[in-house]
Amino acid sequence: MKAIKLIARQTLASYRKPSSMQIKESYPLPPYSTVIGMIHNACGFLEYVDMNVSIQGSYNSKVNELYTRYEFKPGFYDKTRHSIEVTSKEGKSTGLTAGPANVELLTKVELIIHIVPKQEEKIEEIYEGLKKPKEYLSLGRREDLLVIEKVEKVDIEETILDKDCKLEQDAYVPLDCINAQENEDSDDISTIYKLNKKYGIHLKTNIRFWEEQILARYFSKESTIYKRTRIKTDGKDFVFLA
Repeated sequence: MKAIKLIARQTLASYRKPSSMQIKESYPLPPYSTVIGMIHNACGFLEYVDMNVSIQGSYNSKVNELYTRYEFKPGFYDKTRHSIEVTSKEGKSTGLTAGPANVELLTKVELIIHIVPKQEEKIEEIYEGLKKPKEYLSLGRREDLLVIEKVEKVDIEETILDKDCKLEQDAYVPLDCINAQENEDSDDISTIYKLNKKYGIHLKTNIRFWEEQILARYFSKESTIYKRTRIKTDGKDFVFLA
């Protein structure tokens, strides 16, 4: 199996959990949809290109940063409650309230990403897009710049471990991976996330919705993968495709 391997880093990054409200909490690694969106942006794809990705990495610490949050209810304005008034073309007023809120940031993020497009002929196009992106790349927020250290083409093979191994990076491991099934009863602590991957578009409203979501375990560095586990590898790093 041919794949593209991307090694990158970020000084600061926030991969927001959709369920977080008062504080914008961050996933420990970028979800699949965020990585796939970055790849589409780098290559200038105008239509969805289906692909499987593996996401591993680490971060140094978490910090909080202030940002301005706006709250509003369409079509409702009360000058005693709202600090900003916005008027629509139809003349209807909407009141906005602005105030400080917190966003969770990860520091010194290191990432190892494997990309396997469903159409193998797209490998060269994605490889060139990541080597020479059409604009500066970000991952997470627009201001979370992505510094690419290395892009290479690799071969992924499946093997059966002949001994217990420790993960060298934090990793998302989809539940449908044999590795996750065979190791789920271990003493290693893991968290299950429901991660967005692929969006669809409603034909009538033209609004996007999440068409495919992946249940994945988040295993931290040093978690054990037991011998006799069938697993994919590029010869150096493990690969957990979703």
